[in-house]
Amino acid sequence: MKKIFLILTLSLLASSNLFAENLNWFFNKWLSENGHYQYLNEQGSNNLSIKIKNKALSATNIAYHSNPNRDTLIYYLWKYSYRDRSQHLKEFKPTNSSYDFEFNLIEDEYVKKQMKTKGILSYLYYQDGQVLIDEFSPKEQLGEFLNNETKFYSMSMGKSVTSYLVGHAICEGYIDGVDARVNDWPIIKDSLYHDQKLINFLNMNTGDQKYIDEFKDGTSKLGPYEDEDIATTMRFHFNNQNTKKSKEIYNYNGFVTQLILNYMKFKIGEDYDKFYSKVFNDKIKIKNSIRYGYTSFNEHFGNGHPNIMATRFDYLRIAKAMMDDYQNNTCVGNYLKEIHKRRIPKKYNENKNEPEYNRTKSYGGQFHMDYPGLKDKVIFGMGGYGGNAILIDMENSRILVVNSLHYNNGKYKYNVKKLLIDPIKKGK
Repeated sequence: MKKIFLILTLSLLASSNLFAENLNWFFNKWLSENGHYQYLNEQGSNNLSIKIKNKALSATNIAYHSNPNRDTLIYYLWKYSYRDRSQHLKEFKPTNSSYDFEFNLIEDEYVKKQMKTKGILSYLYYQDGQVLIDEFSPKEQLGEFLNNETKFYSMSMGKSVTSYLVGHAICEGYIDGVDARVNDWPIIKDSLYHDQKLINFLNMNTGDQKYIDEFKDGTSKLGPYEDEDIATTMRFHFNNQNTKKSKEIYNYNGFVTQLILNYMKFKIGEDYDKFYSKVFNDKIKIKNSIRYGYTSFNEHFGNGHPNIMATRFDYLRIAKAMMDDYQNNTCVGNYLKEIHKRRIPKKYNENKNEPEYNRTKSYGGQFHMDYPGLKDKVIFGMGGYGGNAILIDMENSRILVVNSLHYNNGKYKYNVKKLLIDPIKKGK
């Protein structure tokens, strides 16, 4: 038995190491094709001092507590933004003319100073119809690898975008409303999710904390559900296993958003591509292609994933469209007001389990709400691993978009108060 276990372990290590070597080859190829020859040796290998923890698994993300050097950040920037993700992300190309922003740029020395030493890649501040701050990471930090067509990857900010799509699906008549019972989707029958109201999914309080607890300890009892379609996850972890709903409390996890996205696709059916185009082309008016996730080629298995890749200005376009809907009292705007009204307390803040840029008091409809220091303001927040943050002041026409590669409680902890809270609170 020990011999079999040893053989299996060695096989897994060998395959993981081969995967890491393949990634390294593609990384070096990217450096060469984009003229970054100073980072390559004559043999074509790189001369960077890349330090990756848990190499056997190729370290999907930068570990939260790590303080990586610049060379390691370069590698992860490629891994997040430039490596081929076509097996897990579909590309959606714009077909209409894009929305063009007005600029009235000001200098903010503190923003510049923070970007010299932190993992921030891009910082945009929008107020009253104009972009006032437009900053890239300095060239000597990571700016030499960035431009306005660079796409920034996030799973968690895609949760909020999914919610915005749900608002459109409700307004188009595909879903009855936030109180609609999710009881007509065969794929979740016999699970604890069956017959719950959509608002429970949107607010992350479906009572699934007994089976998935990634927010508290970074793990999930479901295993690697991010790489599975809904049918597979249900078959192995929920169906016919007497899963029971627990108390309805906030339990942040990615699986619920996968359920939301795939339920919406189920309800829309064959019109989904047209629906998607109507939102991103006609409403948001994106300029560059965006990429969104899927986990298999069988849509009826629930293969959609809320991952998103978009340029920094397309993230701003998405945020502006949300704000415009809210201010203009459109049908989708009323949906946004409803989920703000129905927000729930997190009750995790006393344990400080969330990083500071996401540490809000409430959560509503896949958005972070009630930021400390922004009392009585209607702020819709999107947050993602690594310090990615979008804050939308719905009533005062202020938007912040921060695309970040790494954030921690040490060297790469940017000043949340001065970079996020104060601009939204005071304006520029």
